Amino acid sequence: MKEINNKTFAVVTGASQGLGKAFAIEIASLNRDLILVSLPNQGLKDVAEEIKGKYHVEVIFFETDFTTNENIIQLAGLINKEFNIDILINNAGIGGTRSFSEVNLDYINTILQVNIHATTILTHQLLPNLKRQHQAYILNVSSIAAFSPVGYKTVYPASKLFIHSFSRGLREELKNTGVSISVIHPGAMATNPEITSRIEKQGFMGKLTLIKTDRIAKYAIARLLKKEPIVVLSKLTFFTSKILPEWLTIPLMTRIVKREITNETI
Repeated sequence: MKEINNKTFAVVTGASQGLGKAFAIEIASLNRDLILVSLPNQGLKDVAEEIKGKYHVEVIFFETDFTTNENIIQLAGLINKEFNIDILINNAGIGGTRSFSEVNLDYINTILQVNIHATTILTHQLLPNLKRQHQAYILNVSSIAAFSPVGYKTVYPASKLFIHSFSRGLREELKNTGVSISVIHPGAMATNPEITSRIEKQGFMGKLTLIKTDRIAKYAIARLLKKEPIVVLSKLTFFTSKILPEWLTIPLMTRIVKREITNETI
C-alpha cells in the first residue's frame, strides 16, 4: 500500500458545497487530513486548496459521479489501494420537491442510486480499510424527513429512512469492532441560496427550522467522535416527527412542502 507519511484520512462525500463542505472544514479544524469527493465541475479543487491553505492539512480530492455503481467501486478501490482511512462521512445525497406522477424515471433512479446505493456500496467497499484502524468512525447523513412521509417528496424520505435503518443495524453488527457508526438527522439546512429560497417558501415553519451548515457540522462531528448512535440538532422536531400520528403529520407536511412548487402563501 502506498501511504502518505503513514497518515490516516477522513473521507467526505458531497464535499464541494453545503453540509459536505462544512464537514470537511470542521474535520480540518481538528487537524485531520482529508479525502474529498464530489461530482465533477463542482469547484472541488478550489475547496480543497482553500482548506489546505487555511488549516495546513493534507487534502486529496476525487471527482466522480455516484449515479453508477462502477464509479463508486472504482473510487473505493483507489482509496483502499493508496490510503488508510479512519473516518467515512456518507454525505452525498439528492432530493427535491416534485409531483411523483410528473417526474421521469431518471429523477427517481438518481435519488435511489445516490442516496441508497452509493452510501451502501461505498461503506461496504471501505469497511475493511476502516476495520484495520485502531478506531474508526462512519457518519451517515439521513434526515428528519426519514420519520415524516410527505407528498411531493415521496422517494426522498423513504431513501433517508433506509439510511437510518442501515446505520442502526450495521452499528449493532460491528459493536465488537473498532468501527463506530452514527447517523445524523438534520432538518432544513441553509446549504445554498436556491435551496434556502425553496425552504423559505414553506412559510413560517420552513424559516423557523433552517439551520446553518457549519453549526450542524460542528455538532455532528463532536457527537460522532463520542460514538453517539443518533445525532439530532432539534430534538423537539425529531421526537415530534416520531410521536405525532401520521394521519396528522402527513397531510400537514404535504401542504407545507407543496408551497415549494406553488405560489401559495401562508
